[in-house]
Amino acid sequence: QVQLVESGGGLVQPGGSLRLSCAASGFTFSAYTMSWYRQASGKERELVASITVTSGRTNYADSVRGRFTISRDNAKKMVYLQMNSLKPEDTAVYYCKGPIWGQGTQVTVSS
Repeated sequence: QVQLVESGGGLVQPGGSLRLSCAASGFTFSAYTMSWYRQASGKERELVASITVTSGRTNYADSVRGRFTISRDNAKKMVYLQMNSLKPEDTAVYYCKGPIWGQGTQVTVSS
């Protein structure tokens, strides 16, 4: 069964940090570019960051470049999103994407 399970979301104050994790199973993880998307309430889902199979190339949305870092561990079948200097506008449900979508994890940035 193909699965992507996100974790690590929560409530954080502006300027704080969170690390999201995505555990993959049921497919050849090392063969897929992996991505993080987010969807804020009332808005369309948008690409946050992506990473190629060998971690040789990463891509970031302009709104998060320099604050967020995507990484992957092919041996553990994990992909991560380190989020620093969080802003209220980063509040959204964050989704991991490979061959399928994960179920999402809520990130709320508020004082």
